Amino acid sequence: MGILSWILFGLIAGAIAKFILPGRDPGGIIVTIVIGIVGGLLGGWISTRLAGGAGISGFNVMSFVWAVIGSLILLLLYRLIFHRTRA
Repeated sequence: MGILSWILFGLIAGAIAKFILPGRDPGGIIVTIVIGIVGGLLGGWISTRLAGGAGISGFNVMSFVWAVIGSLILLLLYRLIFHRTRA
């Protein structure tokens, strides 16, 4: 699967990750989109490493699942690093 497919998956996966982990995040919608795109790429990279270099090819459910997993990982990391405490 090409990098453009992972970017497209990332846009959708970022929205789903935000739906799964709702809440106010610093940065707004732009940061959510970027996290989704990078998360989709991260998910593709993780799946390729776990498959021993074969990776996921084509548009299928598992590739989308990996994009969502990558987005969730990055969203959680982002919240841990940039969490605002309320006074």
